[in-house]
Amino acid sequence: MKLLFYRYGSICEPDIIDGFRELGLEISEITNEVREKHLLPSDCVKFVSDYLLQHPVDFVFSINFFPAVAEVCHIFRLPYLCWIVDSPVMELYTAPIVHDTNRIFLFDRTLYDEISPLNPECVFYLPLATNVRGKDELLAKTSPGARSHFAADVSFIGSLYTEKCPFDGLNDPPDYLRGYLDGLMEAQLKIYGWFFIEELLTDGIVSDFVSHFPDFYRLRGKNYLTDRVTLAQLYIGPKITVMERDRAMRLLSEKYSVSVYTGSDTSAYPKLKNCGLAKTLTEMPLIFHESKVNLNLTARSIRSGLPLRIWDILGSGGFCITNYQIGLSDLLTPGEHLISYGSFEELDETVGYYLAHEKERQEIARNGYEYVKEHHTYPIRLSQMLSLAFDTLLHRKDLT
Repeated sequence: MKLLFYRYGSICEPDIIDGFRELGLEISEITNEVREKHLLPSDCVKFVSDYLLQHPVDFVFSINFFPAVAEVCHIFRLPYLCWIVDSPVMELYTAPIVHDTNRIFLFDRTLYDEISPLNPECVFYLPLATNVRGKDELLAKTSPGARSHFAADVSFIGSLYTEKCPFDGLNDPPDYLRGYLDGLMEAQLKIYGWFFIEELLTDGIVSDFVSHFPDFYRLRGKNYLTDRVTLAQLYIGPKITVMERDRAMRLLSEKYSVSVYTGSDTSAYPKLKNCGLAKTLTEMPLIFHESKVNLNLTARSIRSGLPLRIWDILGSGGFCITNYQIGLSDLLTPGEHLISYGSFEELDETVGYYLAHEKERQEIARNGYEYVKEHHTYPIRLSQMLSLAFDTLLHRKDLT
């Protein structure tokens, strides 16, 4: 089976390519967007069309949803498979989402419940995964001395979002609007497992926010996106993430030795050790493996799914402490494979406890690694994806 992989530079693309190859698939790649970040949709159409006219493939694949790729595949009557790994992905609300050639896989069940009614036979729920084999190989060839360079009590890899929070573009809001939104975000900060922001945004609040926000995000052409969804997912969700990561860093860095791998400004946390950006394939697994505690602070726009960070920590043999998410216990067992918390106070206590209880910590890390290796690798997940995609295609004569 041959596939065309339309790439844009997602950190998980190399691991997914390895997974497809392990399954025996032949892969061709279009990588223009990896090198040029400001390509137009028309450029995408040309690259994909030109390739398909010269090279027959069984399907096209991408990480996240590209409307232009969906349009080309619809014209060619060719299956377009995409796996959503980020949130929000606003392109999911564009008109091409309804094409019958799509096979869209969403890792967040809440997002699946929202998007699947737009194209019920072509949208699927599929959790994320990790490349255990690749991480094992890296760890095996890295000397103990080199690995020890990444040793830490507590580590966090990721952005603090302070440098890229779109909410901060709100311009001179009236006191009632600022007060309502501040209260709403403070309430959401205290609740894990239920993202209620969208439900509590009144028409008036949405309208007033838009009127005080220059260049409020809107999709062009026919689409299924509302201002309420945009405000909740693109603006408020990231702002809550900023607030949460700020408070977690302040709390933990005052009591523990905390290393962060980020490009964000950490000058507000004088006791925090900023190690700069980590290389995804050659450093990140070593950090996860060598850190006593790895933190996962899920971005709040991920409403119920498990982010890549959890899978990569466990697949590296690392010990993971994560915020509670709906659906966590459907995929992993808290207390056996990883540890979850439901408040800042619980986070503080949990970090302290497991730093002091090495045997328990190592046993949980080992359990998580073995479970992920058996049930949640890319070849396993990609096999599930292909089965879902092509079993449904067998029932569509026009695509077979």
